Amino acid sequence: MSRVLAFNYVLKGPDGQILDASEKGQPLPYLEGAGQILPKLEEQIKDMKEGDKKVVKLSAVDAYGETRENMFMDVPKEELAHLPQLEIGAHLRLELSGGAHIVRVSKITDTHVTLDGNHPLAGQPLEFDIEMVLIREATKEEMQHGHPHGLHGDAGHHH
Repeated sequence: MSRVLAFNYVLKGPDGQILDASEKGQPLPYLEGAGQILPKLEEQIKDMKEGDKKVVKLSAVDAYGETRENMFMDVPKEELAHLPQLEIGAHLRLELSGGAHIVRVSKITDTHVTLDGNHPLAGQPLEFDIEMVLIREATKEEMQHGHPHGLHGDAGHHH
């Protein structure tokens, strides 16, 4: 039987800067083994009990992977001329054959723009401050759908 676990978290980067955090009173629920959170994170917190707190440190490889060179693209500047705010660090949504991808502008020259398709947190070790707040058995529907339906397995879940 799978479980649904929910935790509060604070995510910090290598310099201790807070990158992300769960909203107060809204822990993040996940279905065990469904690949909804980082696999190494799931492995580290699966034995926690409700109320437990733990700091989980992940290397870049175990988090969002190393920065991959093949995820950079050079695009002629005129192809992006229609974009209002073309600046380094801007995020663009590209419609590619494989679907939509979010890329970051990493370099701009006179003729070309370099787009970085790596995950924004790629190449960074991460630290999660975890507080486990809820553990329960998953419902049949949750098992079939492959994700939790709210914290308490609420009925009336719509896809």
